[in-house]
Amino acid sequence: MAIKKVVAALIILPALANAAEDEIATDRPDFVESSNVVGKGRFQIETSFAADRNKADGIKEKTYSTPTLLRYGIGDAWELRLETDGRIRSTTTDTASGVRLTESGYADVSLGVKWHIADEQGARPSMGVLAHVDLDTGSAPFRAQGKGGSLRLAAEWEFADDWSLGVMPGLAWLPNDNGERHTTGIFGIVVGKGWTEQLRTFVEYSDERLARARDGGTISTLDVGVAYLVTNTVQIDTALSRGLNHRTPDWSWTVGLSMKF
Repeated sequence: MAIKKVVAALIILPALANAAEDEIATDRPDFVESSNVVGKGRFQIETSFAADRNKADGIKEKTYSTPTLLRYGIGDAWELRLETDGRIRSTTTDTASGVRLTESGYADVSLGVKWHIADEQGARPSMGVLAHVDLDTGSAPFRAQGKGGSLRLAAEWEFADDWSLGVMPGLAWLPNDNGERHTTGIFGIVVGKGWTEQLRTFVEYSDERLARARDGGTISTLDVGVAYLVTNTVQIDTALSRGLNHRTPDWSWTVGLSMKF
């Protein structure tokens, strides 16, 4: 009997470990990135539909896009990344005159790497560093006036009762309308709660851009969302964002699907 229990343990424990290793960990739908990578030889796609609404100074704007992130593990602690807002359709309406302008096309592409530099241990969080280069490859209405880039640190803590905390400070180098680059800040903080093994929710404050008015100003949002694991390698999610200043869209909504292979 004892031998059977030992044999069963030798079979079950590795299976549980593999299941935990294979479980998908996404960088969406919250703004703060995960500190984890997908694993050597693994491929992950995180795609979505997003809608933004804004009304200011008599102008009403609606934008629809398909944000997509592709991740491929080149090592146990490294992954390559390709990110884009995908297909975009933007409609601007002058509420006084009724004149409407609609533009469609494709967003720029960002290439990057993520390095998982440390697992969580004691008070030390799980940490990952992300570096990206933004390429001016999009359609004319949505193309940046030059190349840019960013460097971010993602840090995560896990607490009792499935609570979690994540923070992400960073810097970005963005081109202005003349193609001249300027430096801006990035910051996000998110609190998450797991309700079951499949379901988690989050509340987040994010600064996609921390900048002076002459460099485009700060973009800040308050975000809430939910993610559900359909299987260990498939996640569906949705999130709603409220803009906190006049430079940020009033409302943004996204729904997404992520799969790990």
